[in-house]
Amino acid sequence: MDKNLTGREIRLAGRPVGTPGHQHFTLVSTAVPPLAEGQILVRNTWMSVDPYMRGRMDDKPSYLPPFQLDAALEGSAIGEVIASKSTTIPTGATVSHFLGWRDYAVLDATSATLVDTSSVPPQAYLGVLGTTGLTACAALTEAAPVRPSDTVFVSGAAGAVGSVAGQLARLLGAGTVIGSAGGPDKAKKLTESFGFDVGLDYQAAPIAEQLTRAAPEGIDVYVDTVGGDHLTAAIGAARSGARIALVGAVSSYNATGPVPGPENLYEAYWKELTLRGVLVTSYFHRFPEWIERASGWLRDGSLRTEETVVQGLEQAPAAFLGMLNGANTGKMLVRLDD
Repeated sequence: MDKNLTGREIRLAGRPVGTPGHQHFTLVSTAVPPLAEGQILVRNTWMSVDPYMRGRMDDKPSYLPPFQLDAALEGSAIGEVIASKSTTIPTGATVSHFLGWRDYAVLDATSATLVDTSSVPPQAYLGVLGTTGLTACAALTEAAPVRPSDTVFVSGAAGAVGSVAGQLARLLGAGTVIGSAGGPDKAKKLTESFGFDVGLDYQAAPIAEQLTRAAPEGIDVYVDTVGGDHLTAAIGAARSGARIALVGAVSSYNATGPVPGPENLYEAYWKELTLRGVLVTSYFHRFPEWIERASGWLRDGSLRTEETVVQGLEQAPAAFLGMLNGANTGKMLVRLDD
């Protein structure tokens, strides 16, 4: 390892009130610390930007601690081990870990996971084979399990989790799969690329009206990544005994005041609905099973993915802000190597 090695990292420059902007990030160069016993040095090649990171920009308690001011951000990344003082992870290995937003990461080998890139590209472990895919799996097998012939509704369906969830619902036996996305092109993409039966453009008309027309007999399962009017619409369209997986609520992440709940929440009582939150960290024990199943579906074409790739660490804030505004189709990724 070069003792004079330096690398760049993105730090949190300020806490946003409402919508974040480029002024809340700063790019700095810093010395890479020497390795201690049991540690590895990773040259990051890919990193992920995800909606949950918006919450970590605020100084509020949550299931993950807030990002620290003037410190490097964190997130999922893939990279090559270029130096190792570990007996379990050798130099040259490809690993996934949680120290993204930087060129180089020094971490304990126990905090990294070896990944097999012989049949799938490495960045797949940030998307369909990573927490993105596992979230969709947990939503549709644990929180809101799909049953044969179910009608399933997925919001944010052109995004990372939603595009996987719609296809997984079909693989699990759903009869009809409906998705919502922003804009006619994305709505069309749902049916042409991701196998949805119906793609709804929530910008074209109120989503509740569109969902009623698409599922006049109601829905059995809803995967919620949006919250707000989508959750209200899903509760209104739900059949008795329907299941709702609460994955995210991106429509409220930049809110500056209290966010009201669904105005029709009482329907969940008399319809005997199940609304269950999905915290992907609670399902990490299912990673090996999910990776094996999803890898097979990727190889045989049963599962299709798309990526929106931004080049360069310096563009990571733009990728993050774009993702929050729906600029991506499929998984938003930042490629750090050439």
